[in-house]
Amino acid sequence: MQKSIVFLACILSILSSNAQTKKLSIYKTFGGVVYEMDTLTVSSKQVSMILQQNPTAYKEFKLAKINSSISSVLGFSGGVLAAIPLATAVAGGQPEWIYAGGGAILILGSIPFHSFFKNRAANAIDIYNSGLPTSRFKIKPSLQFSGTRASLILRF
Repeated sequence: MQKSIVFLACILSILSSNAQTKKLSIYKTFGGVVYEMDTLTVSSKQVSMILQQNPTAYKEFKLAKINSSISSVLGFSGGVLAAIPLATAVAGGQPEWIYAGGGAILILGSIPFHSFFKNRAANAIDIYNSGLPTSRFKIKPSLQFSGTRASLILRF
């Protein structure tokens, strides 16, 4: 009898763990975002492939990628424009500081696009996770030990 109860508890726990779907999560960092699925870091390209299952989430993520591209182009070109007069000044020449000002404006202009990217990517992940099927099994078995006794607790 005890062996059959332990066997039943093991079967229920295996079924309930296999019925859970894998959710994506996004963590905003200072320089960008990090995508994770079940404690595994996932690249942006892999997230795009995963989100193809949900058309609305995929569409939102594509818009986020566009904002990321615009932010990258503006930031890079602003950095180059800001670096030219600094390099000229270090080399001993006469720098044109208007380029540095233009570069700073481009860098500042890239910040909102980067913020839009983070928000849209998080929204796409939320849309994807809300569309995942929930677990069919509402039973949560747990095995508790106290002294020399073991008890099986089933929560519905």
